[in-house]
Amino acid sequence: MKILESIVSVSNDILWTYVLIILLIGLGMYFTIRSNFVQFRMIGEMFRLLGQGTKGSKEKKGITSFQAFSIGTAARVGTGNLAGVALAIATGGPGAVFWMWIIALIGAASSFVESTLAQIYKVKDEKGYRGGPAYYMEKGLNRRWMGILFAVLITLCFGFVFNSVQANTISLAFNNAYGIDRDWMGLILALLTAIVIFGGVKRIARVTEWMVPIMAGGYVLIALFIMLINITQVPGIFMTIFSSAFGINQAIGGGIGAALMMGIKRGLFSNEAGMGSGANAAATAEVSHPVKQGLVQALSVFTDTLIVCSATAFIILLAGNYGNPDLTGIELTQAALSTHMGSWATSFVAIIVFLFAFSSVIGNYYYGETNIAFIRTSKVWLFIYRFLVVGMVFYGSGAKIEIVWDMADLFMGLMALLNLIAIGLLGRIAFLALQDYRRQKKAGMEPVFHASSIEGLTTVECWGDEGK
Repeated sequence: MKILESIVSVSNDILWTYVLIILLIGLGMYFTIRSNFVQFRMIGEMFRLLGQGTKGSKEKKGITSFQAFSIGTAARVGTGNLAGVALAIATGGPGAVFWMWIIALIGAASSFVESTLAQIYKVKDEKGYRGGPAYYMEKGLNRRWMGILFAVLITLCFGFVFNSVQANTISLAFNNAYGIDRDWMGLILALLTAIVIFGGVKRIARVTEWMVPIMAGGYVLIALFIMLINITQVPGIFMTIFSSAFGINQAIGGGIGAALMMGIKRGLFSNEAGMGSGANAAATAEVSHPVKQGLVQALSVFTDTLIVCSATAFIILLAGNYGNPDLTGIELTQAALSTHMGSWATSFVAIIVFLFAFSSVIGNYYYGETNIAFIRTSKVWLFIYRFLVVGMVFYGSGAKIEIVWDMADLFMGLMALLNLIAIGLLGRIAFLALQDYRRQKKAGMEPVFHASSIEGLTTVECWGDEGK
């Protein structure tokens, strides 16, 4: 036990955190420059492709581009968008929001690279396509051992641990709002989870493609309404965010450091750019060119941080109670909404928590499924994994899981480190694919990719001369 505690403590060590942050930001900036600022220059193309991606075809083997976007966004947008942002503001002040925005703008380039690579190195299966970091580690770097290690880490982290945490948050929210027993809530959640995940990736895609717009859209509309009724305060809130970000008018000397660290951590661990998780969703889409899904998944980063996290930030800052030391996390968000909307906000937050957290549960589950298949394709192993996920959802609903959360931080850190090494080494492939995409667009063509488009690209399965 002492050895386990020592290992887990490493995940919270400040030096480890700094190293990971430096790598994530450093590579994000490098990818931004090497791609000629793809996340800014091609944002119009992102929206065009997202709209185009809603149109599926019965003949297609894979899922639509929009469905893959929804799976990735479902996993990204969770209770951290409610509780994590509140914690960042309570600890680092309003300036944390500014650094959260900066990280999203930089991280979108990393998301583009890893998602494009996931598309290039994806493989076919009986239900469509699958892929992600484990697959491009094996096929692009010829390091299967590295892929297996990543697959184990992401399965443990997302499939089991994070799903326990999400279920725990749901049960607490409903217990506080309606007095529902947490064990009964766990049973309901486990049943709902089983219904969705035993239906496979296409059922997951169908659920997330309607759940994500409803949950994110509804929450953002509430935030916009709050901003509208407090419109005269909004310019002052922006000024507070910017001034606090650079330590101006801080009450204590360490203000800028706290804002910087909390904003960076919130941004990185919310949008997951560069960590490899979203790339698993990107690989499932059927598109004519890998860059298309790379651009769509970069937009998912913006959706998570610039839209949903910002909605929470403005709700809290306009309420003005973020300086209360007794309010942190989800309690701060609930209190802020109650200030604006009245006592019914507690019930509203419970419903929003359910939508955010349950969508994350099924998105996280899929990340484990595709990586289980990488290690070994077996219906028995898949059934065991699904059964364990349902069990962890039930367990997490009523458990105290602080040690499990610390282990998740460790697994996620190791997972991110492996992925950053891989995309750093393979990034040039994504940039060559981007050059091919831009060349075809400039010629007035709808881009189509073939393995022969990149010289020496011989280890791909899905991009033959016919583009299939």
